Order: sequence, then structure tokens, then C-alpha cells
Amino acid sequence: MWIVFAIGSALFAGLTSILAKCGIRKTNSTVATAIRTMVVLVFSWLMVFIVGSQNRIHEIDGRTLLFLVLSGLATGASWLCYFRALQLGDINKVVPIDKSSTVLTIILATLLLHEKMTAFKAVGAALIAVGTFLMIEKKQVNAGVQPKNNSWLLYALGSAVFASLTAILGKVGISGVESNLGTAIRTGVVLIMSWVMVFVSGKQREVMHIPKRELGFICLSGLATGASWLCYYKALQDGLAGVVVPIDKLSILVTVTFSYFVFKEKLTLRSGIGLAMIVIGTLGMLIP
Repeated sequence: MWIVFAIGSALFAGLTSILAKCGIRKTNSTVATAIRTMVVLVFSWLMVFIVGSQNRIHEIDGRTLLFLVLSGLATGASWLCYFRALQLGDINKVVPIDKSSTVLTIILATLLLHEKMTAFKAVGAALIAVGTFLMIEKKQVNAGVQPKNNSWLLYALGSAVFASLTAILGKVGISGVESNLGTAIRTGVVLIMSWVMVFVSGKQREVMHIPKRELGFICLSGLATGASWLCYYKALQDGLAGVVVPIDKLSILVTVTFSYFVFKEKLTLRSGIGLAMIVIGTLGMLIP
């Protein structure tokens, strides 16, 4: 059953990137992250009350709470980097780098959680790494058009690193707490962190000037994220981190498909081969 939740996580995660990109064309990415986190927080606590786990909050011990907070901080850092990268770069380049966190997650899961590293996982991780490299190709610039800088690449790499830490810390943190409750607590940490960043960067006044259309997409992105999170951490609680994470990363197929229809971002032959390698590598890691 946990595989179904992992697939659901991938579908909603894929939609998140597209909706978020639509919502940050003019809106500052840090402000957008803070607002969408509010939506995710409401969604996650709603699920807590639906399943009736709010009465179990007193059962959370200090160690579990610590790892939930650390996981929330890692998530917040990953989000801030990810949506800044989306604002600066193309989805078809940012998303593959973010999904490459799978490789680091598998390594950390093997070293820290003692999950078995099989030959298929090793080969799959190698394919994902090579495929990601192939998808990060320089975009040809037309004459007279100023090329974009590569600052998006640093943000995308930061997103991948923090996403890996999120998975490992989250796995440890939800081992002693109901998954929906754990997700809600983590989201609260992300919300505090994101709004602190808004005020530190002096962007709080921009909240009142967000275009209504973009605000709608930001909120929809938050709903998609909330649904993805709930599926992801339920799957992570019941299954193996080394399997759940690769399935979740298949959201890249959803993202690439929608980016073609919504933003007209087309894959070159090289990036298409890279995408195929990422998918094959991901599926290969599901083999015992």
C-alpha cells in the first residue's frame, strides 16, 4: 500500500513545480514560498484532525521532536533554494538537478539508516547522475538576446542537498509519530523559517502587491505540495527510504510533460536521453 502513496506523492509533486512557476513570474520567490507554506500548514493540520491524531501530540518524545524540527529546517532551506531556482531558470533544467537528491539520499540511507545497497540501486544511482548531467545543457541564445546567468544552478544544487537531508531526517523523525501529525509539525517549522527569511530580506511589503492570478497559482501549488507531502511521509513511514524516494522523483515526468504544454519548454535529443536515463535508473532501483 505504501507504494500507492509514493506514486501519489510523485503526481502531486510534479504539479507543484508547474503551479509554482506560474505563480512566481512577478512575485518574489521567498514571499511565494512563505505564502504557499501557509496553505500547506492548513492542509496538513486538517488531515491531522480528519484522522484524529491530534490527541497523540503528547506522545512525541524529545528525540523525535528534534528530528522533526531539523527535517523542517532542511525542507525550508530546500524550498527557498528550489523556488528561487525555478524563478531564475527553466523547469526542465532545475527539476532534474533537484531530483538528483535521490543519489545522495540513497548513500545517506545506506550509511546512516543501514538500508541495503544492492547492485541495481548502485547502477540506478549512476544512471540518474549521468542523466542529470545530460539534462543540464547550455541553452542556445539567439542573437541580440542577453543570456541568463547561472545563479539558478547554485540554488538548484542547494535544493537537492537539503532535500536529501530532509528525507533522512524525516525518516528518523516520523518513526515515533503518526505521519500526518509529523508532517504538520514539520510544516510549522518551515512556515516560521520562510517568514523569517521574508522579513530578513525586507520583502514583507511585497505581500500586498502580488497579482491575484499569481496568488491563485501559489495557493494551488501549496495544495499540491500538501497532498504530495502527506502521501510521501505516509509511504516513508511504512516503506524503505531507498525505494520511496526514487518513486517520488518520477514526478519529473509529470513536470516535463506539463512544462512542454504550459511553458513550451522542449527537450533536445541530449536532454531527452538524460531524462530516459533518470527514469530507467529510478525504476531500476525498485528491483530488490
